[in-house]
Amino acid sequence: MTEVVATNQTILVVGGGISGMTAALEAAECGKQVILLEKNPSLGGRVSQLYKYFPKLCMPTCGMEINLRRIKANPNVRVLTLAEVTQVSGTTGNYQVKVKLSPRYVNSNCTACGACADAVTAEFPNEYNYGLNNRKGAYLPFFMAYPQRYVLDPKIIGTADADKAQAACHCGAIDLDMQTEEMDLQIGSIIWATGWQPFDADKIQPYGHDRFANVITSVEMERMMDPMGPTGGRLVRPSDGQEAKNVAFIQCAGSRDRNYLKHCSRICCMATLKQTTYLREQFGDAGRATVYYIDIRAIDRFENFYQKVMKDDNIKFIKSKVANVIENKENNNPILRGVNTEGYHRYADEYDLVVLAVGMQPSVDFKSLGIDIVVNDNGFIEQNPHNGGMFAAGCASDALDVNRAVQNATASSLRAIQVINQVAGAEG
Repeated sequence: MTEVVATNQTILVVGGGISGMTAALEAAECGKQVILLEKNPSLGGRVSQLYKYFPKLCMPTCGMEINLRRIKANPNVRVLTLAEVTQVSGTTGNYQVKVKLSPRYVNSNCTACGACADAVTAEFPNEYNYGLNNRKGAYLPFFMAYPQRYVLDPKIIGTADADKAQAACHCGAIDLDMQTEEMDLQIGSIIWATGWQPFDADKIQPYGHDRFANVITSVEMERMMDPMGPTGGRLVRPSDGQEAKNVAFIQCAGSRDRNYLKHCSRICCMATLKQTTYLREQFGDAGRATVYYIDIRAIDRFENFYQKVMKDDNIKFIKSKVANVIENKENNNPILRGVNTEGYHRYADEYDLVVLAVGMQPSVDFKSLGIDIVVNDNGFIEQNPHNGGMFAAGCASDALDVNRAVQNATASSLRAIQVINQVAGAEG
């Protein structure tokens, strides 16, 4: 059984992405006891799936490495992966939280040698790469995963593959008898850093993500560009593996639309501007990008980046809400159809690849969980006195870029620290 000590002076952080890690570290480095929960097998969240940040175009591995080093070095942080909150009751300074721990089937003896993965044959869609490739039934979530420990997919438990994995492990790390556990925690304050998920592009029927191989999403493009991603860093057409040198980007794919997401995610414009530079990086003068947009929202310090991209002759902007995407049956090229609102010219433009800039939506439906916390019409947590000692961090509070998510998480950590200090003062 997993043993965790928690009191009404403990801060619980739910979600181990960049916001959750930030909130946990800020509190722990102020001397508070913190439990950091993550539902996936590893910390990292969506940021770990990015190829580059905007506007500096640096890779997220550096920031990830620094945060993981801080977590490993701080005894005030207890990390629990494959952990989900199932119930919250109580009030500020005295919350009772039920947590479900799913089995990893691999214990702390694991050295991440990979022998178990080599032994199994079953494969499943790779969630980390948005299903663009497969992973083994025994796998390391990604190369910087923390804990650096393999996982057995529950679907192979009870099969010959599980026995093969256990036989291949020379460290005694495979434990096929692991069971789901439940624990009850007493907590003083809760920070919800549950992050975001990309809008399901398959729901946008006119754009054909569910039908046309060469229509992908912005998050899928990030994984394709990563040298350790499903295509080894090559931007290629899923239909035939050929280089995609002429790419169209459709903005507000499912966003600002009463049929899908009503809100603006604000980061999508900058994400696309960043991704247009990938074409130049990979193909030089042969790389061409066309951005179909309603309006470009590049605010504050991002304006300079926008202006720089605008000066590139290989990047074209068309002010239009694309009506639909069809496919050229002869070569599987996507064809965008609509009206350019600057001159009202109809177009039917053909490309190697289309990238849909999908919006951000909350990862957790708090209403369905029955947790008494105020959310707005878009499902994001409001900063409201009714929430007591519970606070949102990062994209649980709104659609935010990485920089703003980290700032927001720091602020939420300070609010949680204030609650714990009040509890300590009342008991002292």
